[in-house]
Amino acid sequence: MTEVSYARLDAAAAGVMLDQLAEVYADAYGQVPGEDTGVKSDAFRDRATAALGARNYELVTARVGGELVGFVFGYSLRQERDWFGGLDPAPEPGFTDEHGGERTVVLAEIEVRKAWQGKGIGRGLHDTFLGGRREERATLSANPVATATHALYERWGWRRVGTKPGPPGAYYREYAVFVRPLGSAERR
Repeated sequence: MTEVSYARLDAAAAGVMLDQLAEVYADAYGQVPGEDTGVKSDAFRDRATAALGARNYELVTARVGGELVGFVFGYSLRQERDWFGGLDPAPEPGFTDEHGGERTVVLAEIEVRKAWQGKGIGRGLHDTFLGGRREERATLSANPVATATHALYERWGWRRVGTKPGPPGAYYREYAVFVRPLGSAERR
C-alpha cells in the first residue's frame, strides 16, 4: 500500500475543508438500502459545522498521494453538554463529572473512503487522534445495531457503557455509548 500521511488541523483549517469532509463521509457510507443518504449527509454537515466551535477541537486527516482518504475529529467534552444524559444503565457516581472540561474527549467522527477501508487507515486515524490528546478518557457514540462496528471498537480498547437517547433531530433514536481510557489511565 502507498504510504499514508496524517496531519493534525485546528478548527479554522477544518472549516475550509467542510466540502471535502462531506465528500469523504458520503463515500464512506455509500448507498445504504432503506436510508436517505441526503438526510444523513445533511446531518453530518450540521454536526461537523457545530463541532468547529467546540473546546480543543482537532481534525486529523489521512492522505494518500495527496488525496484525502479519511479523517477523524473530536473535542473536549464540556460538563453542560450532558453527553451521558439518559445513559442506561445509569453510571456510577462521578462518572459524568468532566473536571472542568479536561476529563473526556469526544471522538465525534471517524470516516474512511470505501476504497480505502480495511487497510489500517481507520486505525491509524484513531491512534493518531487519541495519541495526541491530553484528556483522561475518550468517548464515542454509535448506531446501536452496528454490531460489526461495535466489535471493532472493542478490539481497539473501547468498552460499551450503555445506551443513551438521541437528541432531537438526531439520525438515530438511541446510541450505543463507548468509553476508552487514554494516556497513563490506559496502562492501569
